[in-house]
Amino acid sequence: MKLTGAEILWESLVREGVEVAFGVPGGAVIHITDALPRYPVRFVLTRHEQGAAHAADGYARATGKVGVCLATSGPGATNLVTGLATAYMDSVPLVAITGQVPTPVIGTDAFQETDITGSTLPVTKHNYLVTEVGDLAPTIREAFYLARTGRPGPVLVDIAKDVQAAREEFSYPEEVKLPGYREGYPVPEEALRKAAELIQKAQRPLILAGHGVILSGACAELRALAERADIPVATTLLGIGAIPGSHPLSLGMAGMHGTPQANRAIQACDLLFAVGMRFDDRVTGDPKAFAPGAAIVHLDIDPAEIGKNVRVDLPLLGDAKELLSALLPLVEPASRTGWWKEIDPWREEFDWEEPLRDQSHLRPQKVIHAIWQATEGRALVVSDVGQNQMWEAQYYRHERPTLITSGGLGTMGYSLPAAIGAQIGRPEELVWVVTGDGGLQMTVQELATVVQENLPIKIAVINNGYLGMVRQWQELFFSRNYAATPLSGPDFSRLASAYGIPGLTVRRPQEVEGAISRALEHRGPILIDFLVEKEENVFPMVAPGKSLSDMIFPAQARRKG
Repeated sequence: MKLTGAEILWESLVREGVEVAFGVPGGAVIHITDALPRYPVRFVLTRHEQGAAHAADGYARATGKVGVCLATSGPGATNLVTGLATAYMDSVPLVAITGQVPTPVIGTDAFQETDITGSTLPVTKHNYLVTEVGDLAPTIREAFYLARTGRPGPVLVDIAKDVQAAREEFSYPEEVKLPGYREGYPVPEEALRKAAELIQKAQRPLILAGHGVILSGACAELRALAERADIPVATTLLGIGAIPGSHPLSLGMAGMHGTPQANRAIQACDLLFAVGMRFDDRVTGDPKAFAPGAAIVHLDIDPAEIGKNVRVDLPLLGDAKELLSALLPLVEPASRTGWWKEIDPWREEFDWEEPLRDQSHLRPQKVIHAIWQATEGRALVVSDVGQNQMWEAQYYRHERPTLITSGGLGTMGYSLPAAIGAQIGRPEELVWVVTGDGGLQMTVQELATVVQENLPIKIAVINNGYLGMVRQWQELFFSRNYAATPLSGPDFSRLASAYGIPGLTVRRPQEVEGAISRALEHRGPILIDFLVEKEENVFPMVAPGKSLSDMIFPAQARRKG
């Protein structure tokens, strides 16, 4: 049966299990959208292509499936780049479909022509330009295979407009053959035995769990290893939920705004067992002063990450779930009472309850904590980037992998469109957006998509009238020179109403619980604008480039100011 290229695309997507795609149409993909009604794929029309990419990203993180987004050529395609870079940094499986000008005019600066494969080469796992209709089905097959295997990531497929209209016999490849590409690695049995020996001999071992644990579905194996060998567990931002936040072995998040116990344990441990994380600078601080007395075991699926940022004594290359499963029988049960006696006092170094006791000021920590209490920790939270992101990580205790956020790229504006994808992917979940007034204004138009798709997303705006994290750095390190950070904005509750979403405004701490209860009782989307303290800071904090040992607490910051 001969099909058009557009029909071949949709047939191929259906074969890959695609049920939803996010995007914005245009002239260079008009054949693709014309064929769409004939296929069982839900198309979500976002208000900006960046929103489409983030929605596909949120869908992928929430479901574990490959997210799909669509854009036209030129500006439509370039508007995807930030979303692709976000997914690339955080290892999110994504396939982006873009239209390209017809093959006879490629390279002539035709209307809305952009070399999108060249533009996205640094922020995709791989990309393709399809100029022959016979190549289209094999290319889609390869794109999905690459996106979901090994270290996941985004793949872009750019399809010339005439290819979409051309006809070809449809045949979908059963298998993929990519010489030189390695999906996985053999189990390193000898290295696993050495790792087990190191764990056995260690007096002060620590597990540092990252996003790879969640991506591989290895949370149960990680917990089993920690419990068997009585090893405390710290997580990266994207590793939150890899072990329940309430678990006695959990030390919380490590790094720039991590807990004292997590950071102190890293600096004091004699064995650091890093799983599915890449030693990002926000986790390590000064890499030369990171875990100075520890032997480091690094388990990761990407060989490029081994030894890239910190020295590694024992690499374990492979999938986290597979290798942790193989390691577990080799590890003897242990008890580390002495190590815990060192750790427990570190939990008392910072008064996490102080912002919650304040009844005179609306503190953002109280807002996050109240959402956690009201949802009983069961919500799927999509946070934006900046102070709101860090307060969410600190004051919403995740018992499972229920935090979705932009980690590596730190993309402001991520949360609202990503929540759209997450809610569509998991309609049974209660989805909360935690965002700042700065981040929300970058993609606020996606409120229209929320209404169009009838999504019951709850939106909490932590509104402090600043680009808050930059302002915090200006306060602490630049003599309070608040240049370019004071931020005006709309009345968000009225803006939400203009989109057809009920809006509430909260100004006092006594109003917080009531507003959250109203949001939970409302069956549709709702937005709450929390007008919080303008110069509230995120603590603890490690200054950029400093050692994790050099944590700043509020009293020290006041003296510095």
